[in-house]
Amino acid sequence: MNFNIVTLGCKVNQYESQAMREDLLKNGFLLSENKDIADITIINSCTVTAVSDAKNRKLLNKVRRLNPDGIIVLTGCMPQAFPDEAENFKNCDIVLGNAKRAELVPAIRKFIADSNKNIAISEHIAKGEPFENLSVSSFGEHTRSFIKIEDGCNRFCSYCIIPYARGRVRSKQLSDLKAEIETVAMNGYKEVVLVGINLSAYGLDENFNLADAVECACSVEGIERVRLGSIEPERMDREMIARLAAQPKFCPQFHLSLQSGCDKTLSDMNRHYTSGEYAEIVNNLRNAFENSSITTDVMVGFAGETEEDFENSMQFVKNIGFAKVHVFPYSQRKGTVAADKPNQVAPQEKERRAKLMGIAVDKSRKEFLDTQVGLVENVLIERNRRGYLEGYTKNYTPVHIISENSELCGLIKNVKITKSFDDYCEGELV
Repeated sequence: MNFNIVTLGCKVNQYESQAMREDLLKNGFLLSENKDIADITIINSCTVTAVSDAKNRKLLNKVRRLNPDGIIVLTGCMPQAFPDEAENFKNCDIVLGNAKRAELVPAIRKFIADSNKNIAISEHIAKGEPFENLSVSSFGEHTRSFIKIEDGCNRFCSYCIIPYARGRVRSKQLSDLKAEIETVAMNGYKEVVLVGINLSAYGLDENFNLADAVECACSVEGIERVRLGSIEPERMDREMIARLAAQPKFCPQFHLSLQSGCDKTLSDMNRHYTSGEYAEIVNNLRNAFENSSITTDVMVGFAGETEEDFENSMQFVKNIGFAKVHVFPYSQRKGTVAADKPNQVAPQEKERRAKLMGIAVDKSRKEFLDTQVGLVENVLIERNRRGYLEGYTKNYTPVHIISENSELCGLIKNVKITKSFDDYCEGELV
């Protein structure tokens, strides 16, 4: 039988989908040659917003329409966060929560045998839940491999459902991490990206931390670059930063989650830092790393955010000078504290604020890219577009190289950056 896996959401979901893909192949299933039609379709869902849930349901409807007799498996965060919402499962034959991925192959074989619908969702436990030790040996057509090292979150931000979907913080052991990275290195990958739900909390309540994971990854022969996924400001102290800076293979790109530059809004969000503390971390990073890039996420129109709060947040974002910012309007999420807060901001006002913030961050994006012109940077070449190669520097600046030599894809080459545009740079091979 053949299968497809459709992934929605974050890099952690992408990693988990790859692990499921390898498990299915190892057990004799075949990848479908048609991305829409298969005997088995696994949907790895995201539930970060209500819009995400709507996308999940729309996708399930489409898959059932195209595969009326196929087996449909729903897994990921949506069933885990909302196990009692039967409407979400009506097109599914098998539903597996985030703690049940190891049961994927047995569940499929059981359904083939008896055709009985199977819903298997167990609650996360508050303490002592083991890390789900998935592993991958490659990452499909990607030129870098994501490696999940952490799961869960203890923060309980007032707008976020993820602690309910992912449980509490738990971490991959360093010995398992090294073995996995050695495998992907043997398969030709030059760069790995360490990812997690709350990556900064890696090793929390254990005898290791994120710097240990980076040092472990950098020690693997064949790996030339080590990068972090999105991180929270917590635990990013001077000692952590100094240890990261001591690793020549480490990439100085930090997607440091902000959400708001207004202290009142940060408090309402139940974020555990002030704008001043955040700015200090940014300053420490820039002092420790030459030509680093700081990117972030900014939410506008949070419940109770006044015009003054928004202006304070926008001024802070301008002052930091981010290399790139993902701006998005706040969306009420059922099951969270903020969903029931008074003084919700009107949708049209949220959109207005998002547009204004977007103009501000587009300016800082262009200013950052201008600073890259004239530099010689090593670029991991990822793909051949028509007329040029596309890749990324260590600080994740996208670079277009005028060449069509596909043999360079997957290699790291020195490139002189010659021009900057609104969202990328242009360069030439040195």
